[in-house]
Amino acid sequence: MKTTIRPSADLRNHYNEIAKECRENRTHCILTKNGRGDTVIMGIQDYNQMTAELELLRNLADAEEDVMSGRVSPIKETFDSIRENLISRSGK
Repeated sequence: MKTTIRPSADLRNHYNEIAKECRENRTHCILTKNGRGDTVIMGIQDYNQMTAELELLRNLADAEEDVMSGRVSPIKETFDSIRENLISRSGK
């Protein structure tokens, strides 16, 4: 993925150009302040994808921790339990 580096003043002076580049070319822009990286700008599509992937990784890490800690049960028991809960909630 392409990343550009620009001074923070460019955000004020060239916002539309930066936003268009991030959105259309799916690039990220690092804004610098006093010569150091300060803020990253990205298009909303990339942000949404990044947060979804991060959530998936967190869920996988939680699942792996469950397995390592022995918090598992056979799939048949799990689905039987889910089925029983659904039936009891529906009043059948």
